[in-house]
Amino acid sequence: MLKSTCNAFAAALVFICVASARAEEGNPALGQKLAQEWCAKCHAIGLYGDSPLKVAPPFRELHQRYNVEDLAESFAEGIIVGHPTMPVFRFDPDQIQNLIRYLKTLER
Repeated sequence: MLKSTCNAFAAALVFICVASARAEEGNPALGQKLAQEWCAKCHAIGLYGDSPLKVAPPFRELHQRYNVEDLAESFAEGIIVGHPTMPVFRFDPDQIQNLIRYLKTLER
């Protein structure tokens, strides 16, 4: 049991490192498209404007709360925290790179 837990932890750690490194390779335009499709119903995803759902933080402020590269694991495993009405979803590694790269463009 301990060995499988350690293996799972090691795999998650490797994924986080790879996803963080690969985020620089992502396509911010595809990340913006993904954000528009999955997130814009609740979050402000651009440089301006309020979030449609008041409890959903604007994406341009996420870097003030988190190192956005650290969100890779949550995007892969499914975000189950956030605002109470936030759906659970999972992204594949390419989508994660793209979304993180887009989030990095919003850091001002």
